[in-house]
Amino acid sequence: MRAVLTVIGKDKVGIIAGVSQTLAELNINILDVSQTIMDSYFTMMMVLELSKEQANFEEIRATLNDLGEKLGVTISIQNEEIFNVMHKL
Repeated sequence: MRAVLTVIGKDKVGIIAGVSQTLAELNINILDVSQTIMDSYFTMMMVLELSKEQANFEEIRATLNDLGEKLGVTISIQNEEIFNVMHKL
């Protein structure tokens, strides 16, 4: 399953490292990543590949929510199919 992850918050050291390390610990592959700083706000979007053997999607979401609180950013993850339908014009 593919998923889309977004990270938004005030820029500070360690955001990319924290997110990528947590994804590695969850054995989630990063297929694509885009990030930028806009007027001191950090924004990042990742396309991820999750295997069928991995933990429950809700457990992954909870882990990433906890990480976001520690890093002071908002982290959202959703199934790529749902993301595409929600953002289709």
